[in-house]
Amino acid sequence: MNTNTHLWDRLAEARERLDPVQSKYRVVFEDPNEPDAPAKILVPDPNWMAAALAGGVLPPIDACLADAAKVAQWEQEHGTLEGFAWNKVGGASDPYAEPIGPMTEEEAIEYLIQKDIPERVWATDTNRPRFAIVPVEAIPNDRTHRMAWRLNDFERSAA
Repeated sequence: MNTNTHLWDRLAEARERLDPVQSKYRVVFEDPNEPDAPAKILVPDPNWMAAALAGGVLPPIDACLADAAKVAQWEQEHGTLEGFAWNKVGGASDPYAEPIGPMTEEEAIEYLIQKDIPERVWATDTNRPRFAIVPVEAIPNDRTHRMAWRLNDFERSAA
């Protein structure tokens, strides 16, 4: 695949070419900015997972994090994302970054945590965990009490 191709186009091409892969993992996390909110569940998209496992599609995580930092800095300086445009912050890094090679499923989950979960959840040392990688079977099929789920409910299943 042409490395000058935009990430969106690379993902679309991979979706056409690759069979979706259902991950055997989920990421359960709690956001410290929402202490009363129930645990959130990150479910990897099967098409994204297929692209991560195949390689040659996704940019390095450093490029994604650099772009996230630009967005966060704009929001901190302006109090909102209103008026944000990539050309005002020096452009985006990840859409045209050189794609990385294939990942294992575990590496893909770690990449996804950094890309899609707020940094305040995964990058801060605390006296208690804020996220857990669990097998898909640890997530209840019955969603009746979904709004009462807490991270420690899943940590026992992951052990």
